[in-house]
Amino acid sequence: MSERLSRRAVNRATLDRQLLLARAAMPVVEAVERLDGLQAQTPHSWYAGLGIRLDHVTPEDVADLLAGRRIVRLALMRSTIHLVSARDALWLRPLIQPVLDRDLFRNHTHGKPVQGLDMDELVAAARPLLEEKPLTGRQLGALLAEHGREAGWGDRAEASLAYAARCRMALVQVPPRGVWGKSGPIAHTTAEAWLGEPLAEEATLDEMILRYLAAFGPASVMDVQAWSGLTRLKTVMDRLRPRLVTFEDENGRELFDLPDAPRPAPDTPAPPRLLYDFDNLLLSHADRSRFVTEQYRAQNYPARRPAPSIVLLDGVTAGEWTLETGRDEAVLTIRTYEKVSADDAEALEAEAHRLIGFAAAGTETRTVRVTTLSTDE
Repeated sequence: MSERLSRRAVNRATLDRQLLLARAAMPVVEAVERLDGLQAQTPHSWYAGLGIRLDHVTPEDVADLLAGRRIVRLALMRSTIHLVSARDALWLRPLIQPVLDRDLFRNHTHGKPVQGLDMDELVAAARPLLEEKPLTGRQLGALLAEHGREAGWGDRAEASLAYAARCRMALVQVPPRGVWGKSGPIAHTTAEAWLGEPLAEEATLDEMILRYLAAFGPASVMDVQAWSGLTRLKTVMDRLRPRLVTFEDENGRELFDLPDAPRPAPDTPAPPRLLYDFDNLLLSHADRSRFVTEQYRAQNYPARRPAPSIVLLDGVTAGEWTLETGRDEAVLTIRTYEKVSADDAEALEAEAHRLIGFAAAGTETRTVRVTTLSTDE
């Protein structure tokens, strides 16, 4: 019979692997690989995900790696934009192809306009265009539509042709998009052209799942599927059983893990942390009860836009935060779901000031406010 892990034990294990129990002094690329990437569909908010996890790092350090092609942003897990290392981009992207196929062909907007189109022909037409110079979706769509009319594709929506290329090819969002302190259009080129190497041909789902467990375990089959967007992974997990250990959670679900992965004691202290709006910690499990509280669920966040940035207290969701910056002033406001103790408020303020120092280092006036949602005006 498998050992049963309490919800708190599972919580502490994942927090440790996500560098949220103690900040790490490791190179940024190594951290990005250890975290199994960061969801990064916004241009800059994901920088805070590294700022809260790493010591002695600045946004400029990270931006230099993005501009230097050591880390890249492209569509990966769940067909969403992720920041990963150059190495990981080349082997992860082919494994995720079924997810992007499903996104394309079932897409409410783009699926029908590309129905019946030979995707190999589309890729063959798009590749030289994108490798000649990075193109925006609008630019690529117009060129593909022009090519398609000459090639007998018919009159297809330009945006859908560009989206098909995005889903069928490994396309990197190129700087200055995503570079700290800069802005630019969403322009793409191929990962192969940007990184100077081909996509991996020998990558396996086994390797992907082992990496996931190292970053987010212990986890169930459904958790792996929720993180990746892939389905029917039970067969792969069963094949990996001899290399793994298994547990049960409080509800009797089977959890898989690496034998030597850290599993801290449930009473290990978890300091407060300010997660960015799409932090993978809250997006990478089918069962999010290891972190998510009833107070969090009561906010009905999926219906709210923009997505909130979440406060963790004692390792679980306890509120939300915002950061407003001007030329010389930064104000970080924390709104907890319930009134917190004086000690927790003090710890939250310290964490908030640290984040301001990372994200708004040039400001002279820095203000932190800790209040509760129930008393907000």
